[in-house]
This record gives sequence, structure tokens and C-alpha cells, in this order.
Amino acid sequence: MLFSSTIFLFLFLPIVLLVYHLLPRTFRNGWLLVASLFFYAWGEPRFVLLMLTSILINYLFALAVHTYRTRVGVKWIMFSMIAVNLGLLGWFKYSGFFVTSINETFQTTLFVPEVVLPIGISFFTFQAMSYVIDVYRQAGQVQKNPLDLALYIALFPQLIAGPIVRYETVADEINHRRETLPEFAQGVRRFIIGLSKKLILANGCGQVADTIFNMKDLSMGLAWIGIIAYALQIYFDFSGYSDMAIGLGLMFGFHFLENFNYPYISKSVSEFWRRWHISLGSWFRDYVYIPLGGNRVSPWKQYRNLGIVWMLTGLWHGASWTFVAWGVYYGIWIMLEKAFLGKLLARVPVFATVWTLVLVLVGWVFFRAETFPEAITYIQAMFVPDVLWDDRASYQLVQNGVILALACLAATPIPKRIGERFVESSGKIGQTMQYGYAMVLLFLATSALVASTFNPFIYFRF
Repeated sequence: MLFSSTIFLFLFLPIVLLVYHLLPRTFRNGWLLVASLFFYAWGEPRFVLLMLTSILINYLFALAVHTYRTRVGVKWIMFSMIAVNLGLLGWFKYSGFFVTSINETFQTTLFVPEVVLPIGISFFTFQAMSYVIDVYRQAGQVQKNPLDLALYIALFPQLIAGPIVRYETVADEINHRRETLPEFAQGVRRFIIGLSKKLILANGCGQVADTIFNMKDLSMGLAWIGIIAYALQIYFDFSGYSDMAIGLGLMFGFHFLENFNYPYISKSVSEFWRRWHISLGSWFRDYVYIPLGGNRVSPWKQYRNLGIVWMLTGLWHGASWTFVAWGVYYGIWIMLEKAFLGKLLARVPVFATVWTLVLVLVGWVFFRAETFPEAITYIQAMFVPDVLWDDRASYQLVQNGVILALACLAATPIPKRIGERFVESSGKIGQTMQYGYAMVLLFLATSALVASTFNPFIYFRF
């Protein structure tokens, strides 16, 4: 069920909130768990059993790790946990991709399994693994109530697209949270901002990007308009979803960590990835990069560690060699920044921002394209075109220039800073007006939802 759907906004969410706040505190977790399972089952009921199986398996693994922590065999328990989780993820997400790759490479005719990808499997698998690993490291307490663990993993605000919530972040709040009216109001406002990002900015830019990426023989101007539109679409699509998740969490008394921090103002690729999908980056840092040795090894081993992390990051996003190439692309640039490029960029901050933005836009081409030839053709149009500008580019700029300009502005901290200063200087009037502003956004967002059939969500595919 999409957050940005009428069934969620006007039926599911009001009912869940109403019943939740009417129930005695003892029954609230149970209601949230039931609602979350229904939320997930809306798209494909059979996959609820898969998620519950994953929860049960990791619940038992964590108990085993906690019980046998001082025994020699505990490492075999951890190895089994990783193998089972990655095995489930690998079968559902990568089995067809790997068999197809073998067939194409070795000219074989192995049977290619047709496996439907369960929505959100990458997210809830990573959350479950992080929970067991933290128990093993004694960085988190074992959860002996399976229903509380199920709530942590299945909680609908963050279930299908993150942010990837660490168990330690919400462990105390599962049984000891306190819902307050100011935080509920803050959550509503944050949800509306995210909804507006998605329905107004992401969908508006997405229509431009889809139109241009489906065209042939692009001029340079058209290619740049298309990739800028896609970069804005994916940012507002995913950051908007994260905003909605954080807002929903506040409505129920949960505090999720931020997942985006204006990545397009970054002055290096490394900084970009500290600002983009923060929860995923920190997951790979803490559970892959640091265990491999992180920065505490020789430079060559550090580059090896970066290469492994970024290849896995690309593969995490999708079962395609274009995603692997996208991950390797970023890994190479981050290695170069570690070696020497970062110091050079630090001396010229304005150039560094432009440079980083161009590199990110090129990276998004690999992310968006279905095949390598498509990606190469598009990049050629961006940098070595046959035509610099054409009527199609003029048409797109005239028709969609306003939404693209608004999205570019909204991708910077400027509107937020102006709003914060206005609220601070206006006192209670400013505080009241920010909720009036939210109501205007809600009206515009729901109008866009009702008026348009274009409402994709990019990160469902991951």
C-alpha cells in the first residue's frame, strides 16, 4: 500500500490512528502489529508469510547468540544467520539475474527461475540482520518477546522503503514510548511535507524524465533536462517517503533518524553519500566496511574495502549489471577522493559542488538506464552530442521549467532556513502559519493525487 494513495490517506491511516489512540496502552503494540501486517499484505498476501518466517528465524538466531555467546560455536550461529538471510534475499532478488548472467556468459541454457520480488525484502532483511549482529556484539539487548521483535521489523511506516531502523534506536520506545500532542502535530506536518514532495515535485519531475528517457536521438539540452528531472524525481520520491515515515513514526511515539540531508549541495562524492540514504550508508559502514578493517588498514586494503562495499551497494539496489557498475563508479570516485582528489576539491568549494553534481548526474544515468548501451548512448548525448539544442528541448523547458525550477530550489536548504527564520521572528503567529502552510500543501498534494494517474514509487523495486 502506497503512502501516497487514496486508500492509505483516507481509510487505512485514519482508522489505524483512531483505534490506536482509543485503545488502552497495553493493546497498542498489538494493534500496530496487526495493522502493519495488513498494510504489507495489501499488495501480495502470501509474502506476509515470508516476512514472518524471516522474523521468526532471526528471533531464534538472536536467542541462540545470546544464550551461547561464550561458547565456541557462536560464530557458526552467526555464519548460519548470515547465510540464511542472504540466501532468502539472494533467491528472491538475484536468482534470475545470476542464472541469466551465466547463460549469457557461457552460452548455456540453464533454467531461469521466475521469482516475484517481495516488496521491501531488502529493507526488512537488513534490519533483521542488524538486530542479531548487535545482540552478538552486545551493542543491543536481546528481545525475548517475539511480538515486540515482529513489531520492530514489520512496523508499517518504515517497512517497505526504510529508513533502515536500528533496533537500538527504537528498543526503548517499543514498550515505553509516550505520545504527545505537540509531537503528533509535528508528525502530521512532517508527513504532509513528505507527501507534497512525492505527489507534487517527484511526480512532476518524473513525468518529464520518463518522457525524455523514452525518446531517441537526444540533443545535449534535452539529455541534460532529462537527467536533471530524474535526479530530482528520485530525490523527492525517496526523501519524501522518508519524511512520511518519520512523520508517521512521530504520530505513534517513535523517533526515526533522518535519512537525507540535502545531498545535492555536497562538495564531494563522499559527502554526497553521507547525506543520501544515510541509514543504508551507515549500515554498510558498520556491518561491512568496519569489520573488513575500515580505515585502520593499509591504503590498498582500504581501497579493497571500499570496492567491496560499493559493489555490494550497487547490487543491493537491483539485480542488474548496470547497478553493479553504478556502485563501482562511485567506489572509484571515493577511492580517488581518499587518495588525493578530496584535498584538491576542498580548495575550490564552488567548483567542487558543480563537479560533484555532474558526477552524480552521470551516475544517475546508469541507475536509470536498463542496459549499458542505453546508458552509454545517453551519456554521449550529454557530452558529445550530434545536436546541442532542438525544439523538443525548448518545449520541455517551456512546459516544465517552473516545476523543475521549484524542485531545484526545494533540493537546497534555502526554503527551510527562510521558513525557520520567519517562524522565529514571528513567534506564535509564525508557528500557527506553518501549520496553515501544511494544510495548503495537503490540499495541493491531494488535488495532484486525484487529478493524475502517474504515481510510481521508485524504491519499491529495491
